[in-house]
This record gives sequence, C-alpha cells and structure tokens, in this order.
Amino acid sequence: MSMPPPSGTATPGICPVQHGSPHDSNEPRILLDTPEFAADPHKMYRWMRREYGSLVPIELSPGVPATLVVGYRTALRILNDPEHFPADPRHWQDTVPEDCPVRPMMQWYPNALRNAGTVHSRYRQAYVAAIDGIDLHALHSTIERIAIPLINTFCEKGSADLQAEYAFPLVFEALNQMVGCSPDIGQRIATGMAALFDTENAAWGMQHTAEAMMELIALRRAEPGDDVTSRLAHHPAGLNDEEMLYNLISFYGAAIEPQTNLITNTLLLMLTDDRFGGGFLGGATSTRDALDEVLFNDPPMANFSITYPRQPILIDSTWLPAHQPVVISLAGCNNDPAIAGGDRTGNRSHLAWSAGPHACPARSVAYLVVQDAIDQLLDAIPELRLAVRKDELSWRPGPFHRAMAALPVVFPKSPALNVM
Repeated sequence: MSMPPPSGTATPGICPVQHGSPHDSNEPRILLDTPEFAADPHKMYRWMRREYGSLVPIELSPGVPATLVVGYRTALRILNDPEHFPADPRHWQDTVPEDCPVRPMMQWYPNALRNAGTVHSRYRQAYVAAIDGIDLHALHSTIERIAIPLINTFCEKGSADLQAEYAFPLVFEALNQMVGCSPDIGQRIATGMAALFDTENAAWGMQHTAEAMMELIALRRAEPGDDVTSRLAHHPAGLNDEEMLYNLISFYGAAIEPQTNLITNTLLLMLTDDRFGGGFLGGATSTRDALDEVLFNDPPMANFSITYPRQPILIDSTWLPAHQPVVISLAGCNNDPAIAGGDRTGNRSHLAWSAGPHACPARSVAYLVVQDAIDQLLDAIPELRLAVRKDELSWRPGPFHRAMAALPVVFPKSPALNVM
C-alpha cells in the first residue's frame, strides 16, 4: 500500500521562495544534526548566544537553512504571535526536495500542529477533547500494570539498559492503551515513529506509521471504545480519515520520543546528582522537582515549535525572511542568562511544553506517565547506579530531540515482583 501525501501539500503555480538569512548570507550556518552538537549542545547554545544574540543562523540538515531562537523573551513573543508566525509550512516545503530528511517531520499535514487560524481551531478542539477524556486516575493503575512486568525482565540480572528495556516499551504500551491500539498495530507505529524522529529514513517511517494507523482508524470507527482514537473519530468536528491519521500521528509523535527521553534524562539526573542521594527514597528532592529541572535544563524536545513568518519581519534588530523556518530552542531559551538565577525548584515557567496556541495540551498526561514510570522503577530497585561514567554515555544526533542512545545501569539482583 502506498500512502499518498496529505491533500494540499502541493501548491501549483507558486514559485519557490528564495531562502533568506537573518545574517549575512555568506556567513556559514551551524549544522545541528551532528554527533558533536549532540554530545554537548549546551556549550553550543552558549557560544551561539555570544556570537549571534537571540537569533542564530542554522541548518537543520545539510542545505536546509533555518533560524534558531535562543532568547527566552524572543521565543515567547514569536510563540504568542500566530498572525505573523503561523505554523503552516506549505510555502516553505515547496522549496525543499522530496527526499529532504527533515521534511517529513516539518511539512504540512491536516492536523493541529501544522495549521493556523480556524483550521487549527477545529483540529485543536477535537484533539484536546480526545486527550481530556483520558482518565488520569485509571492511568496510574495502567502504568503500574505495564511497569512491573518490564522490571521483572531485568531485576534478576542486576543490569539493564533503561532506554530500550524500560522507558521506551513503557511509553509505547501506555500510548497503545490510550489510543485503543492492538500490540501488533502499535509495534508497527513505534517502528515508523522511531525512523521519523531520527530523520535517517523519515519518509519510510511516515509511510509505515500511516499504514498501521489507518487500520486503527477503521477499527475504531466501526467499534468505538473509551480511547483517544474513538473520541477523535466521533467528535462533532467530523474529522475524515486523513485528518484522523495526521492528528493521531501528532499524538504519537508528541509522546513516544519526548516521554521516553524525559524518563531517561530525569533518571540520569537522579543517578548523578547528590541531591538525590541516600538511596533515592531518602533524597531531599522529589521526582516531580527532578522532572521540572530536566524540563528546564535538558528538555526531551530540545529544538522544535517551528513557525514560518508570513512576510519578512524585524525581530531583535534582525530581519527574519518570509517562509523560512524559525525553530525555538526550548533548551537554549530555558537556559537564557536573562531569566537565570535563583532556586528553580517548583518553577514551571520553562518552555518545554511550548507556549501560545500550539502549547502541549497533554502535559498532565505526560507528567503522570513519566513520574509514575520513574517512581515504580525506583520503588522496585532503589539502588540503581550508572554502569559507565556519565561522560561515556552516547547521545543520538538529530536536530530536534535530546536523547541518549542507551542508559546502562547496574544494581543488586532482586527477585521478581508480584504482577498485578
């Protein structure tokens, strides 16, 4: 089965827009998709800010220019001004080759993430209603039912890769249950989404994901249940199958990578910071505080919230060209010295959930899944420690995420837990 591109992706008759630059066009751009950037992005953000200020000329992949925003207040101005900075990329994508590795992550789709105005409002209403229908109390029990069997697969070994053996399968299975998805369809979706985020085989990833989700949509139209897919399918907005598909892809995309990485990035903090000493249970700082610190300092989606100016616009004494991507560095903005200082414990003014009309509507769900996943693990195995030095951990390259390749840990062997 070959999935066609979403209707409306092509705009015949419009000439390609010349890429501009917020700086001298002959000036080299900074490529984000490199192992060097992934190894120490914070060093790069500091250097960018010194060299360029709040707006930085970058490439998302070779030959794909964009502007990266590393100033917190500048980001808020852009995110709260959808009239001048819409999220609709159709003019831009007409200038980008079909095989561009970041295009599947950035191009127009009929969903809430990639539209503006009344179209965005229609999609957003259905999307938010589908998420708001998730029973958070029941979700606590769901995470426990998923976590315990996963912990049992490695607790007697005394070692594990918490990325591959715990965080990813837990998030994936929780999502499957939230959307009313069978294990088989869910596995195909997860495989496709992984390829899409890594941008190495993104077109295949989108195709693979779409085929599996169309099966899920047909099933839930015919047999509705208490799940996200059914609520989308039967919402008064009247989404058709294509709109259903791309809003579901958005739901999965906003959860699989970000929640998996948030679990592991938070565990890394808790494993390497003395504030969480004393066998974790005696630590002075809570899991929720650790989560918020990671969302400030090392958010799982480091660079995203992409907009495309309708026309050239002057921001911070710099002209941003029309239709060229403006990418918010959620990590860079959160660590802007202009807002630094003081104890951030309990401070949730970070941009990890974005802001404005496209702010994440599922933050309560995400907090619950991630916090419960961490607490279940640390209750079961409180004496976790890294199996390697922190500087030996490998971070996956990519322009958008902040993701470890693996999180290897060791701990005293312990007997299997009782399954609920």
